[in-house]
Parts: sequence; C-alpha cells; structure tokens
Amino acid sequence: MRIGVLALQGAFAEHIVVLRNLEIDNTPVRLPNELMGLDGLIIPGGESTTINRLMLSYGLRSKISNLAENGFPILGTCAGMILLAREVSDTAEQPLGLMAIKVRRNAFGRQRESFETALSIPVLGEKPFPGVFIRAPLIEQVNSNVEILASLDDGATVATRQGKLIACAFHPELTDDLRFHEYFLSIVAGEQ
Repeated sequence: MRIGVLALQGAFAEHIVVLRNLEIDNTPVRLPNELMGLDGLIIPGGESTTINRLMLSYGLRSKISNLAENGFPILGTCAGMILLAREVSDTAEQPLGLMAIKVRRNAFGRQRESFETALSIPVLGEKPFPGVFIRAPLIEQVNSNVEILASLDDGATVATRQGKLIACAFHPELTDDLRFHEYFLSIVAGEQ
C-alpha cells in the first residue's frame, strides 16, 4: 500500500509522520504525476483557499477529481474536508465538490477558540477519540448517501464518509491515537 499526502501547504508533514509510524509507504504529492501508483490520498489541514489555488496552478484539481470519481480513497482533514465538500457556505472559492456535504469554514471562531474534545466515533471502537479542532470547519448539511461518523455533544457533525471518501473537521494527525488513520487505511485496503 502506498499513500500520498498532498504537500502544497498545511499540516502534510504530520500526516507523513503518522503513516511512517504505521509503517505505511508514503510520498508527498506536489505534481500530478506523483499521483500515479498511489492507493489513497490525504488532503491535510491548512488554508483551504491557498491549497485550492495551488492545486489549480499545478494541475492537480482535475486529476484528484477524476481519481475520486473512479473510487479512489481520499481522507480530507480540516481544510481537506472543505476541499472535498460539494458546497462551502461562506466563500466564493469552488471546492472539489466530491462529497455531498455543505461546510462552513472557521465555524468555531478564530485561532484562540481552538479546542480539544473527546469524540465518540463508533467505527473506531468504544474508546473516545481525541478531537483537535483548530480554526475548524463544520458540516452544515449531509445528503442521505453520506454516513455521519462523529458529532459533537450539541449534534454538530464533524466527520463523514461517502464511499471511499472520508472528511473530518479535526486533526487526527496531531494526536498519538492512530485509529482514524488506521480506519482510512482499512478503506484503502478494501476491508471497510
């Protein structure tokens, strides 16, 4: 198994460390030809507008979209979730439109409103998962073909799955808990 991590901007290095800790072959992706031979892709957190513009400049948008439409597994965390969404309510920037979700950027406020909370994510088991939210987005709407993986205590949706696409508002790469990445890798392997 070989996983690419979109390495244009944001927290890509942290995802690479997690994949190394899991002994998964991985590579940073900056150019379209670096998508060849991959079994899955992680789009990290960062600045969604910047990542989006860089994807367009480097010819990655259409390549990633085509892969996803053909069942290619993608995990989008924070800004990556924004980019996977079909609609973003508070920007004119066009996301990739791959998941039938509507997202609002910086839904919890600015940097100082960042927080951590224990999340119940049944697909990961009974033990709570440490959710790290940094200028996090929020999923405002999901279509019926989208599975909700996690919500906050107030019911706000923060992680979803649609086929082989996973999106989360939090940063699983900033914890020592490897279960979220393991779950994605099980989808890549066809076990889920």
